[in-house]
Amino acid sequence: MTHPASETTTDHAVRRITVTTARPFEALRRDFEATVPALDLGALERQASRGATWGELERSAGYGAAYDLCRFWTHDPSALLHLAGNDAPSRTYLIGNLAMAARLFRIEPGTALHAPLRIELHVDRKGATVLSFDQPGSQLAGYGLNKATQAGYELDRLLGDLLEALGLPRPAALRR
Repeated sequence: MTHPASETTTDHAVRRITVTTARPFEALRRDFEATVPALDLGALERQASRGATWGELERSAGYGAAYDLCRFWTHDPSALLHLAGNDAPSRTYLIGNLAMAARLFRIEPGTALHAPLRIELHVDRKGATVLSFDQPGSQLAGYGLNKATQAGYELDRLLGDLLEALGLPRPAALRR
């Protein structure tokens, strides 16, 4: 049975965080990708199909890696957008913590919309490198569930730690 579409509105605002730096795009991209390792989802799915336990999957996902964050997905839209006359380099990432994503899914499956987190890196029209994302705490607070909101604050802290590790300032919204 199909149900009619519905809309949910909340009285909270999602906070967009933008960090602008004079650091060259390629240097920040390399450091970001080295600090947030790629997760091999195909390998994890194969392990799961062979009967691996959750603990085995977590260990294979590289936990204990710096900042407990990994890249679920990386996209370089630059090549296609260059054809449309856009020359700015860009990368888009989905990053997160596999255990945190699983915890959020148990709380509310709809949180998969926000975990893993979308991060965007590009060069702006003035030539500065920009890293931007929506604050996880503000996104997950929209579910009105205390456990989801608390997980969002944990992700805020992880992102703040990551920014500092990359030599970028920690925004006030990501303070511990």
